[in-house]
Amino acid sequence: MKPNRTDEQLASAIFSVNRHAKTATDNKYLYELKRLTIEKMIETGRAKKLGLHFVENPRFSQQQSSVLVQCADYYFHLLPKKEDFQSLTHLGHLDENYRNPQRRMSLNLAKQLLSEYTGLHQSNLKNKPTQMPFSQSNKKPVKKRSYIFGSTYLD
Repeated sequence: MKPNRTDEQLASAIFSVNRHAKTATDNKYLYELKRLTIEKMIETGRAKKLGLHFVENPRFSQQQSSVLVQCADYYFHLLPKKEDFQSLTHLGHLDENYRNPQRRMSLNLAKQLLSEYTGLHQSNLKNKPTQMPFSQSNKKPVKKRSYIFGSTYLD
């Protein structure tokens, strides 16, 4: 087992994982690693929830909030839980002028540090195979038509 990591090392690793997750094609593992690490740091008192922020680009044009968490000298956002809305104050819109410190850490090292800290490994996440949707009436796969217009004359 590796020695305990400092809060700054863990926060730097979360920052690196989060930065890569934003552009990764399969980011499920990276975001799960970030979430579990931050939650464990909150439970152990190494990080703290500061409040709620409005999300800049909410889904489906609905107003959404996220939880602002401070880890060492970094700030991260997590999805809120029900109790967060009751216990945390709303801070309004996030400050666009603030940026986290730019420290460099390779993605492999960051994933290794966080997986050691949380115990989550990529093989632990089960990837569900994608399946074709089934029609309700006869339970056969629904075929998508390849042409643009919906005329039945040419079928």
